[in-house]
Amino acid sequence: MKTNNFFFLFCLLGLLNAPINAQVFTNYTDIDGLIDNSVNCISIDPNNNNIWFGTQNGVSMFDGSVWTNYNASMDTGFIDNSINAICVTSTGIVWIGTDFGVSFFGGTSWTSFTTSNGLGDNRINHIAEKADGTIWFGDYDGLTILNDSSTFSWTSYNMNDGLPFGGINYTAFDSNGDAWLASGLGGLIKFDGSAFEIFNQTNGLINNKVRSVLIDGQDNKWVGTAEGLTVFNSANAFVQNHTKMLILSPPDTLNPVEDLAMDSQGNIWTGIYVDYLVTEGGLAVYDGNFWADFDVSDGLVGPVVRALDIDGNDNVWVATSTGVSKIENTPVAINEINNNLNIYPNPSNNGLYYLTLSKNFTNAVLKVKNIEGKTILIKKNLFDSKTEINLQNSEKGIYFIEVLTNKNQLLRKKIIKK
Repeated sequence: MKTNNFFFLFCLLGLLNAPINAQVFTNYTDIDGLIDNSVNCISIDPNNNNIWFGTQNGVSMFDGSVWTNYNASMDTGFIDNSINAICVTSTGIVWIGTDFGVSFFGGTSWTSFTTSNGLGDNRINHIAEKADGTIWFGDYDGLTILNDSSTFSWTSYNMNDGLPFGGINYTAFDSNGDAWLASGLGGLIKFDGSAFEIFNQTNGLINNKVRSVLIDGQDNKWVGTAEGLTVFNSANAFVQNHTKMLILSPPDTLNPVEDLAMDSQGNIWTGIYVDYLVTEGGLAVYDGNFWADFDVSDGLVGPVVRALDIDGNDNVWVATSTGVSKIENTPVAINEINNNLNIYPNPSNNGLYYLTLSKNFTNAVLKVKNIEGKTILIKKNLFDSKTEINLQNSEKGIYFIEVLTNKNQLLRKKIIKK
């Protein structure tokens, strides 16, 4: 969806008189002070003051106005410039993970650790802090836990301890203190401190290649995989799968999830990136009923989404291969597809669609826009319950249907012509 100044209009479509919200995109690149545009990971400090970014050429810290950069050329304790993982702890310590070990920053200098110091594997995928202060490192071989940051005592687990092959990509913790591990090939793993319990496709997981895990306030597990999102409830029973959060051009229909985050309203944000046929990606956000999405046409700095984080003001920070995006004014609720609006078939093989409105919106206006934001079709005074939309002479691709009602509601949906 293309709009001026990167404003993307949403409305609370479940409410008849809901106001239209405007999302504001602000993009940052090396021109602004970011150390490198290829950004792999994000972490926000506990005071919500500083945003930390791990890139292919070091670390950048942004305090809202000033950028401060770190890499191996500036500090010999900085283990490697290509950062895979970053975590700011509750005490403000910054940990980074690379393919050659880890480093931590206490405010003045960096100190590094490798397998010679107790790491199970130098190739780090993810770093997380548990409520008890222990630091968990997911790596190519399994899992390493820093039990005590004062004595630097470590415990490592791998296949010999019951972990499946594929390493650990992500770690999240439930309200009981159990860890939930994302296995690169072996599914979702629950670790209670003594035993590993595996949840895979036989339990309803859509794909065993797990990339991210989010646990919400009700202990539901949102599991991001190579083919979409699986939800397990607090009892660890399968609930549902989501596979088309971000609508992509055929044949790309499944949504590989790169990262997950939840805002203070309970909306679930997913970072999605497809690279096996064409490079496509963006964000999709779920309010419990409907999905809405953002991509480059809305103002996102690039399609290769790698990580997400959300600050205390509900600003969504997005790491991509071409810079960082900050999304402000995120909605309290998002119902992009209103019960009163239906468009079918979607996608369409021949470009012929039908729109139905279950309510009588007098003098409603329909517009069809292409990916560039250009209006290619207008229909006024939609009185009928069924309206034909003919795009048979249009090129294959993504289009957007907008219906502006007499109450200034903007109803919007993305459609695809194969």
